[in-house]
Amino acid sequence: MQSTSLEDSLSAVARAHADTTQPHATFDAIEKAVAETIGHRLFTILVHHREARESERVYTNMREAYPVGGRKPITDSPWMQQVMQQGLPYIGRNAEDLRDVFYDHELIVSLGCRSVLNIPLRWQGETLGTLNMLHEENWYGDGHVELARVFAQLAVPAVMAQQQTKESIA
Repeated sequence: MQSTSLEDSLSAVARAHADTTQPHATFDAIEKAVAETIGHRLFTILVHHREARESERVYTNMREAYPVGGRKPITDSPWMQQVMQQGLPYIGRNAEDLRDVFYDHELIVSLGCRSVLNIPLRWQGETLGTLNMLHEENWYGDGHVELARVFAQLAVPAVMAQQQTKESIA
């Protein structure tokens, strides 16, 4: 039986978990798998630092525009309440949706991105961060959420390992 592209993508992410170059091996595999199965122009992973009230970018496919290590403040906006507090996905379908939610919407649009899918990384009822996919207008819909949630959860071990490594260094 020939495996499907989705099976190949999921298998590649599972194999990446065994790689010694964590978390990058897993993040790279997830980014590639999302590109192949869901699609994106910009792909980032943000980790939530609750005490500092910031989110930190730990992965990006566009390092010049969105460098690793960049931080964003955590606010009490409706987006933050939905995604970070309630752990629910967010779909922005056009540039107006981006403008309503992201302070850096002009940069996002300049990169050819006019839609977004944000999926919370969840563990034991807490949001650890987000998996973020951005693409052309009206790219993302409700049908993308469940597969994106699988990829987000596959990122959790690498995110947790990275956070433990950072804490042990500090």
